[in-house]
Amino acid sequence: MRAVLDLVEPSRLATQRAVDIPRDLAQRYHAVRQSTEALTAPLSAEDCALQSMPDCSPVKWHLAHSSWFFETFVLDAAAPNYRHYDPAFRVLFNSYYQSVGKQYDRPRRALLTRPSLDEVKCYRGHVDEQMAPLLAHAERLPKATLAVIELGLNHEQQHQELMLTDLKHLFSFNPLHPAYQQRSLTRAAPKMNALEWVDIDAGLIEIGHDGCDFAFDNEGPRHKVYLRPYRLASRLITNAEFLEFIAAGGYERPEFWLSDGWNKLRAEVWQHPLYWERKDSTWFCHTLNGFQALNGDEPVCHVSFYEADAYARYADARLPTEAEWEHAATAASQEGNFVESGNLHPAPDTDSDKKLAQLFGDVWEWTASPYAPYPGFKPPAGALGEYNGKFMCNQMVLRGGSCVTPRAHIRPSYRNFFPPDARWQFSGIRLARDA
Repeated sequence: MRAVLDLVEPSRLATQRAVDIPRDLAQRYHAVRQSTEALTAPLSAEDCALQSMPDCSPVKWHLAHSSWFFETFVLDAAAPNYRHYDPAFRVLFNSYYQSVGKQYDRPRRALLTRPSLDEVKCYRGHVDEQMAPLLAHAERLPKATLAVIELGLNHEQQHQELMLTDLKHLFSFNPLHPAYQQRSLTRAAPKMNALEWVDIDAGLIEIGHDGCDFAFDNEGPRHKVYLRPYRLASRLITNAEFLEFIAAGGYERPEFWLSDGWNKLRAEVWQHPLYWERKDSTWFCHTLNGFQALNGDEPVCHVSFYEADAYARYADARLPTEAEWEHAATAASQEGNFVESGNLHPAPDTDSDKKLAQLFGDVWEWTASPYAPYPGFKPPAGALGEYNGKFMCNQMVLRGGSCVTPRAHIRPSYRNFFPPDARWQFSGIRLARDA
């Protein structure tokens, strides 16, 4: 079995200025594509073919769609006389780009037994072979084409993360408790840090991408926001702390819950975070490293926005806004527990040197902010304008990345977004209070 530690770590895409793009573009393209394929090394064809719910996709589909992106938005436009590997793939592996054409029904992707996994890998090889001449002479490509290739690399990194989150959800339904990898996790923190409150001065601040390096369109324009002084929790909420919420009847007390959240809790019979299971008096959780006894020192994970908000109310606190989170994170170290660590699981906070620990990595942190356009935001023209803008409704923003996010992919201005009832993402809780 190939360890996840063998993943190729590309040069930091978020620190490459546009004028430097051609210099190592071929190397970075190869590194990102290799990392995607390394993630599939421990998997069987059956593992890659199934789909556990409509919001998830088979690993095989992720492999094909990330190649479809380069074929559709780069090769069709920039490669003379390009020939498609299979014209039918234009529909099969189109995700949601209405401007491109029809799509195969998302909830039915597991029914695509053909093409086989081997053929999808051949498709990836075909796309890479056709991309090679363009990348070899990247300095000759128009800036617009270079920008789309850069977007494609970041897009593929998003799918690397989704492959792992979707696979974890799939494996959770198997009573054999399969493990994606065999890895020992840290079972206890040598010195667990107490939760403290960090005072943060605010006032008129700026948030949003500064325009120098790569960013998704939804990270801008940079703009001014007025913040009152506030406090952030020094670390993430742990499993042990969330167990106290459960013991206090947190899932049975409507005063902690938003109305929609309470209705969802009752409809889905939520009693604890996703992947938790109690046997006698011991709690266990499903992880990518197999079925494990719950470690109380680890950050609580796989909670919805509704659960995060309810816990905050129980704790006499609130969730931070995304502006508060970004303001606090801009000056912080971006090191953390990302996919390159090989853990694929949140780790306890043992870094006593940081006033604000675990801002990056471990778990995506729910914020109190709806996913909406920044002032002056306009989606790009054409099909790629569908990438982010059309989802700015009924979603909540998360920040900071997780233990399955590529390190080079994250930055303080990065805006992730999911519906408030989503639980299969590696999502957790950081608290805030007014000063």
